[in-house]
Amino acid sequence: MYRHQITCALIVACFALISTGADWTRFRGPEGTGVSSETGIPTTWSDEENVVWKTRLPGFGSSSPITLGEKIFFTCYGGYGLDEEQPGEQDKLLLHALCVDRKSGKILWQKTIEPVLPETPYAGARVDLHGYASATPVTDGQAVYVFFGKSGVLKYSLDGELLWHVSVGTGLDKHKWGSGASPILHGNLLIVNASCESQSVRALDKSSGKEVWRVDEIIDSWSTPLVVTTADGGEELVVIERFKVLGLDPATGKRLWFCEKGSDYICASVIANGDVIYAINSRMKAKLLAIRTGGRGNVTESHVLWTKNRWTTRVSTPVLHDGHLYAMDHLGVAYCLDATNGETVYREKLDISGGGNDKIYASLVVVDGKLYYVTRIDGTVVLALSPEFKELARNRLADQSVFNATPVVSDGCLLLRSDKYLYCNGKKN
Repeated sequence: MYRHQITCALIVACFALISTGADWTRFRGPEGTGVSSETGIPTTWSDEENVVWKTRLPGFGSSSPITLGEKIFFTCYGGYGLDEEQPGEQDKLLLHALCVDRKSGKILWQKTIEPVLPETPYAGARVDLHGYASATPVTDGQAVYVFFGKSGVLKYSLDGELLWHVSVGTGLDKHKWGSGASPILHGNLLIVNASCESQSVRALDKSSGKEVWRVDEIIDSWSTPLVVTTADGGEELVVIERFKVLGLDPATGKRLWFCEKGSDYICASVIANGDVIYAINSRMKAKLLAIRTGGRGNVTESHVLWTKNRWTTRVSTPVLHDGHLYAMDHLGVAYCLDATNGETVYREKLDISGGGNDKIYASLVVVDGKLYYVTRIDGTVVLALSPEFKELARNRLADQSVFNATPVVSDGCLLLRSDKYLYCNGKKN
């Protein structure tokens, strides 16, 4: 009888954890996969239907929200770069870290810092597509870590107290695209891809902000790294830069292996399927590579499982589910690929208006048997999570601003962030 009671209690506890939903603690969710196990997320919404709340934001930005219990954290910017034709003066630029109440959408606290100037000019530069607050924060449940490119990395308490602020470089002025990679946590380390700031990836002690290790020659990378478990149970930090895919020891930064991939910009984040990772070249030598981790030295000939040439999503990151890679490219073409060999299962060109050659910036998410693709200015496309193409819904809002941020699944709701608003879409109680 006693054992039966314990078993029932454990089942109830597990069900409670599942039903309340996991916190979305970093870019693309807690494991960086873009996949949620929650259910009940609405397929359709509009300004009148399935919008629980809508909060006007104090500034623009492309960073995704993250969630921790009843709090939502994200970043934005204001004072400059809000209008391409009249961007204003750079010395008016301000950067903001915010905390919002998940139930009501009320802003609980807002912290503002002055940026390191000069920043990449807004008008006529690629930075006008995403702005100056593009890195998604990360939390360990005790604090929130935000990254503002050349203006540094900051640690805040959950109540908004600034605990430390460190620089990871002030920019090389080599390009006009600004900063984009998001920080990740691993053990006691905060790992930051500072390619745009110092051509490096750095690991900071999360308690103090002190640099623990640094790897240089990380060139033209806007990609968020990922810690992957190898076939023998080891751990490797996979970083993609212009010329190579790198496998590093996440504890020390030691270079373990590299794979040559052809010179190209890198925006999409690392995707993992067990000990296999997928890397995407973004532009000139567009390709998708499947690489087995765990090698040593130059693994270009030994560990590349397959390559799909002339294929890219440009900015957004695909998801992997049940042996298939799902993606939508920058032109609005939806793909399903066989993850074992890269062969195309389906390819469907969707009618997505506006945006020119940059119709998609956000990465998709998978939840409740559906694929959610957020376009920049033409709403959210919902497809069936299936190797057979099926469009389920097209959801547009009256908001005329730009949606660049990857959506977040949070306790039965889908959080959508535009330049102007944060939406909580779900069933109203």
